[in-house]
Amino acid sequence: MAFKTLLARTALGLVLVVGGVAPALAQSGTTPAPTAASDSDIDFGDDSSQWANDGECDDPRFTGTGSATELLDADRLHDATDCKAAFEAGTVTLAPETATDTPVETPAATLPDFGDDSSQWANDGECDDPRFTGAGSAAELLDADRMHDATDCRTAFENGTVTLVDETGDSSPVDQTPATSSNPMTSRINFGDDSGEWAHDGECDDPDFTGAGMTAKPSPESRMRDASDCQAAFEAGTVTLRLSGADMPAFDYGTDTSMYANDGECDDLRFTGPGTDKKLLSEDMGADASDCRALEASGQVSIRTVYTPEYVAGAPYDSSGIDFGDDESSYANDEQCDDPRFEGPGVASVLLDSDNGHDASDCRTAFEDGRAVLR
Repeated sequence: MAFKTLLARTALGLVLVVGGVAPALAQSGTTPAPTAASDSDIDFGDDSSQWANDGECDDPRFTGTGSATELLDADRLHDATDCKAAFEAGTVTLAPETATDTPVETPAATLPDFGDDSSQWANDGECDDPRFTGAGSAAELLDADRMHDATDCRTAFENGTVTLVDETGDSSPVDQTPATSSNPMTSRINFGDDSGEWAHDGECDDPDFTGAGMTAKPSPESRMRDASDCQAAFEAGTVTLRLSGADMPAFDYGTDTSMYANDGECDDLRFTGPGTDKKLLSEDMGADASDCRALEASGQVSIRTVYTPEYVAGAPYDSSGIDFGDDESSYANDEQCDDPRFEGPGVASVLLDSDNGHDASDCRTAFEDGRAVLR
């Protein structure tokens, strides 16, 4: 199993006080042993870790045979029951803090804030953040992806294939057709333009659509050239994208850029099954292609439904039967679903139990958009 390194270390602030020599001991010439930390001296924290109560200590402050093989700084002080039991059993001790535990910080004075990887199109090899421009940028950029495609954009920026757009000017991509709509899929479809012979005739002539709002005989010449009619019909629900069979995009397994690639386990959180690693990290999404593809072929893993092209293509979804709660989370309305009841590309990578039922607007949008499902 691949050993995941600790993300960060901070000083524990635990000071072991060696008591003075008691008079009686001084007279006898006996030197007392240093005082060892007892469990009453240690703040074990809480059990909010995803891996709490699994029989292993996941807190990176501890080391020993009772510790998990993969330790994350996010679990510091969040696996109290397991770690206390292991400490009392003598299978873990407090890890010594050394100078090598401090991560080396790369100077970032000249680097922009790339944000996170919560975009639906994160880790696809293209920069989808509209703050950037250049050969490494995606052809279609949405404001919803601003600061949400960090890995792709940072790679492209460092490779010199994208640069920051001058935010003092007009940095928005040019829309060929209006995209104001209550339907979240509208802004994600390139309807083209109105240069076709049958544009503005009240019928959608683009053969990439199907439904009652279509013309009787759509022609290939009208593909992406009847934008207004097709968008209006899509808005009205009388046409949908014709995505099936050979037209359906294939699942993108990604690359082998994860540090855990080719280790025999699938480290991509888009997969589930006995062939996946115990701890799946957001930075490994789309970055362990060979392992995951091979394990899927052998039946050891399967793709989580919400990450398949077919599921996204089926949007919008009816959310009327779900109680999304309210927007009382401190992370509400940040364009990511922070409710731990959901999973998918539209869900934040770090989820807190305290946000259960408290990020309604974001989670409803992601659910209807096909980017989140109930666990």
